[in-house]
Order: sequence, then structure tokens, then C-alpha cells
Amino acid sequence: MTYTEYRSAHPEVSVIIPVYNEEAGLKALFARLYPALDALRTTYEVIFINDGSRDKSAAMLAEQFRARPDTTRVVLLNGNYGQHMAILAGFEQSRGAIVLTLDADLQNPPEEIGKLVEKMREGYDYVGSIRRDRQDTLWRRKASRAMNRLRERITHIRMTDQGCMLRAYSRQIIDTINRCGEVNTFIPALAYTFAQNPIEIEVAHEERFAGESKYSFYSLIRLNFDLVTGFSVVPLQWLSFIGVILSMGSAGLFLLLVIRRFVIGAEVQGVFTLFAITFFMLGVIIFALGLLGEYIGRIYQQVRDRPRYLIQTVLEAREALPTPSAALTMPAPSGEHIAQGDSHR
Repeated sequence: MTYTEYRSAHPEVSVIIPVYNEEAGLKALFARLYPALDALRTTYEVIFINDGSRDKSAAMLAEQFRARPDTTRVVLLNGNYGQHMAILAGFEQSRGAIVLTLDADLQNPPEEIGKLVEKMREGYDYVGSIRRDRQDTLWRRKASRAMNRLRERITHIRMTDQGCMLRAYSRQIIDTINRCGEVNTFIPALAYTFAQNPIEIEVAHEERFAGESKYSFYSLIRLNFDLVTGFSVVPLQWLSFIGVILSMGSAGLFLLLVIRRFVIGAEVQGVFTLFAITFFMLGVIIFALGLLGEYIGRIYQQVRDRPRYLIQTVLEAREALPTPSAALTMPAPSGEHIAQGDSHR
């Protein structure tokens, strides 16, 4: 292996970009991303993860691979597994000493990558980012801030801006994450628990270049449920405490009603109050069942031990070293090879 081939197979920086129906903005991303990385004057690789896009995103990624095969790799998943699973697939394929994640919608400018790389070179093993002058709606900013405070109280994981995708991780943290077998997890929080010397920096934030956010209101709720239930049992402890308080209150109310029955006699004035109390307790019970179901569901998904995602094809240069996830390789024309049929737990 020549020195050039070795440097190509062992880049300093790996950039992981999940892609789902982003055809409208990919050309703009390519036009800004590669000059920003070239300006770092170091070896790098860009790994695009096509998460089952139904538009022309996959074809555009393949075209970009042919244009820059020396620095570009494309992983095509055989379905839509979600942003976090796509990132985990990229982590499995990455080879860089510094691994960054970036959204494809250009809300995090690629020109900011250099700031994170510089901090990693200073000795930090995890660099989070805080969006400066966020270009989101007021409701989304307020909701995000409220969820951040709630999450920090429950999990004790201090991330100022949990929704910013632009983050950098050391090779050691990535290797540790790759060894984890969790089905549902929140990657930035998981990485934070492994970090020994983390830091956060401010980065610029822009409006989405094209299209619309792939996160629905339900998706955001699911994400926060995964974050809370995946890193803490505090909700269960709170539920137990609330159950004890309600049980004591119910017992006191029962004794009061019994005493009133013998002292005052039969009465019907408090019927609606009793209904209100009953409905409140039923609501608490239903919420408790839902919370218990969330934890039990996580256990159920974990014990099934199914693959977290399936890789259909990997487009990469022929001289690139095979990654541990390459199950089958086949020579292909124009100096590339394709790894097919890969699955991961």
C-alpha cells in the first residue's frame, strides 16, 4: 500500500451526513461542503447515508461519489430507519480519528466544521455545539428550551442545545458507541456519557435551504421519550412517589367520608367532587401504564435482537480498506467496489 492509499484509508476527519429526501438541497451542500473540508488541509472522508429516500437523492449521491471518489463514500440503506440509525450506520463505516455529524439541510453551515476540528485537536474528545441566532420558529425554540431543562433534571446530562446535529467525537467514543447494542438511543447523550473531556462551542445557524423538517411533532415527542427513558429511571421513581402520595390521600379521604357518614348521615352533595377525584386518579393510572409500557417496550425491542438497520450497498473507492461491516465485496467498474447485503444490530 502506498502512502497516499494509507492516508486515504486512515483520514483524520470523517463527516457523517444522513440523507432523506434532500434532492432539492444536495447540490448546494456539495458546493459548500467540499471547499470547507479542503480548507482544513488534512485528509478527510465524507460518508453520506441514504436513509431510504424516495426522491432522486440516491442517484445524486452516486453521481457525487463518481465526481469525488477519493473522499466520498455512500451507504445506501434498504429502507427508512430514522436519522439516528443512519448515523449509527455511518459510525460503523467511518475510519477517521475525528468523526463529525452534519445535517444535509444546511441549517448548520459546513464552514463551521473547522471550529470543531480545531477544538478536537486541542485535546477534547467531544465537541457539542450551540446554535447562535437560531432561525427556527418561536414555538420551536421555546419547546426545545423547555425540553432541555426537563431532560437535564431527569438525566443529569448537560447539553445546552440537544437539537443541533453539528457535533464532533473522538475515535475512542465512536468505537465505544459501535460496541453498544441499544435499539433506541440518543447518540449525543450516549456519547456525552462516554466523554472524559467534553466542551460546547457556539456555531452559526441558517434557515433550511430547501424542503421541510423531517421531524414531526410526534417524532420530537418520541425522541425525547427515548432520551429520558434510555438514560434514567427517574420517571419510574417519580411515579412511585406520586403513587404513594395518592394512596395516602385516598385513604384519608375514605376515612373522612366514613366519619361524615356516621356523624352527619347520608348525603349526595359531594358526588361530583368524588367523580372529579376518581377521574383524576384514573388519569394518573393511565399515565402510569403508559410510562411502564414505554420501559417494557424498550425491553421487548432489545430482547428481539433484530438488526437495527440493513445496508443495501456501499459505494467506496477500491483502494479503501474494508471496514468491519463489509460482509461481501465485489469489484466494480471505474475504480470502485461495492459492499452489499450488510446488516447490523
